[in-house]
Amino acid sequence: MQDTELYKHLLGISAPWSVEKVELDLKAQRVDVFAKHEDVSWPCPECSKPLPVYDHADERQWRHLDSCQFMTYLRAKAPRVKCPEHGVKQVRLAWAEPRSRFTAMFERFAIDVLLQADITGATRILRISWDEAWHLMQRAVGRGQKAKATRISTHLGVDEKSFAKHHNYVTLVCDLKQGTVEHIAKDRKWESLDGYFKLLTPGQLAGIEAIAVDMWDPFIKAIRLNVPGWEEKLVFDRFHVMKQVGHAVDLVRRKEHKELRSRGDERLTGSKYLWLYAKENVPQSQRQQFRSLRSANLKTARAWAIKESLRELWHYSTPRWALLHWKRWYGWAIRSNLKQIVYAARTLKAHLKGVMTYFTHPVTNAVSEGLNSKIQTIKKRAYGFRNAENFKTAIFFHCGGLQLYPATH
Repeated sequence: MQDTELYKHLLGISAPWSVEKVELDLKAQRVDVFAKHEDVSWPCPECSKPLPVYDHADERQWRHLDSCQFMTYLRAKAPRVKCPEHGVKQVRLAWAEPRSRFTAMFERFAIDVLLQADITGATRILRISWDEAWHLMQRAVGRGQKAKATRISTHLGVDEKSFAKHHNYVTLVCDLKQGTVEHIAKDRKWESLDGYFKLLTPGQLAGIEAIAVDMWDPFIKAIRLNVPGWEEKLVFDRFHVMKQVGHAVDLVRRKEHKELRSRGDERLTGSKYLWLYAKENVPQSQRQQFRSLRSANLKTARAWAIKESLRELWHYSTPRWALLHWKRWYGWAIRSNLKQIVYAARTLKAHLKGVMTYFTHPVTNAVSEGLNSKIQTIKKRAYGFRNAENFKTAIFFHCGGLQLYPATH
């Protein structure tokens, strides 16, 4: 098979390169395309100074897009130049980026496949190994991060995500306006978030207007130590605030259910998730049952009512009216004689400044939670992650908002 002109066009080979020969291996279902170059000067890859060929690197091969369902490889000896300033350097090749094992056209196609399929599925479609797939993703992420323009992220969300068993976490910093993951760090310590802030310029730090975060003291410490005017910018995420009180309701239910069962009363059996619903979200099929439970003289019903009253806080549009509602709610909560609710109320009071900042900067971690859901899907696709670096690569690949594709010539 010597259709060199055909493969010249299929591979996008242009002067000073040309296709020397084409070899077909029917048994291996493989096509090898050999490229050669003319005797011309080449620019130094560092300074672009035109130089004659010094020597050639060993022959290499680059995987290209399949042709006629055969795996296709481009093979060539890359010329090297000897620059007076930079020494011996391999010239840049039009069809592939430095140190890549694939042509740029194959990488672009592979990235599209990897964005849509799980790793195992992508390896089957592309006919590459698992390691090669990760190599492609790592290159794409590295390329995107290098090309990423410096900008000020005015609204940030900070959250954590587990990537394996035994409480192995990573800390995620998200740009709430762009809907992208900006930073990933090991663990959920203050150093995890501090490392992100250390990467920012003073102008970027000063440009932060609001940070949505849960009431995790290590994160608060990192924000306090790095962000100018942090007290006016720290916003405790309302979903985590409500989660705190929702957990207290569940603790009340557990204790009361145990007491009732000891007397043969099974009213609270199977009701766990009913008490976690907002009133309007209770499933239609269970509303009658829930109405009966709420009207009964139950501690859990009182705890749920207190939780629902706190939800009304977020309906206010001004800090003044929100604070008045908070004071009424807090008085009710601490007089409830429900120690779990009292504990939750006092915890929120200790963090009240960050709760009330919401009414100046009404941001939440809803974007972060949405990204968290996407990350959970990524995690399932890969059947879990044992390697934290691979997990980070996958998150940036799918959620980083990066320019992943190599340039094509």
